[in-house]
Amino acid sequence: MGGCAGGAEVSKGSFKPDYLGIDTVLLDGSLVNIRVAMKGARGDKDVIAYARCGAAQYALIRGFGFARNVRTTVAERGGIWRGDAVYTISPALPKGVDTIDAEVTVSDCGAQGIPTV
Repeated sequence: MGGCAGGAEVSKGSFKPDYLGIDTVLLDGSLVNIRVAMKGARGDKDVIAYARCGAAQYALIRGFGFARNVRTTVAERGGIWRGDAVYTISPALPKGVDTIDAEVTVSDCGAQGIPTV
C-alpha cells in the first residue's frame, strides 16, 4: 500500500511539484483505475493526494458524489513519481475507512493547487 515508504522530505516552502497528468480507466460500472505522474513529490503522500484528487473529480464527472480507495501503489524512478490507484465510485457514502466526499475533495484540491482530471 502507498503511504508507507516515502522519499526525502522537502521543506514546505520549497515544494514545487510538477503534475504530469492523470489517466483514468473505467474498469467496471463503479470501479476506476487512476494513474498519475509527477515530479517534485516530497514522498508517497503527495502522489496519493494527486490520485485522490483525480478520483474525486472523476466521480463527479460520472455523476457520483463519493469514492472509496481500494488500493494505491506508488513508485519513483528517475525523479518521476507514479501512482496507480483503484477506487470505487458511488452515489452514496460507501462503507470503509478511506472514503472521499467528491465535491469537498475537489474543492480542497483546488485550494491546494492540485489539479484534477
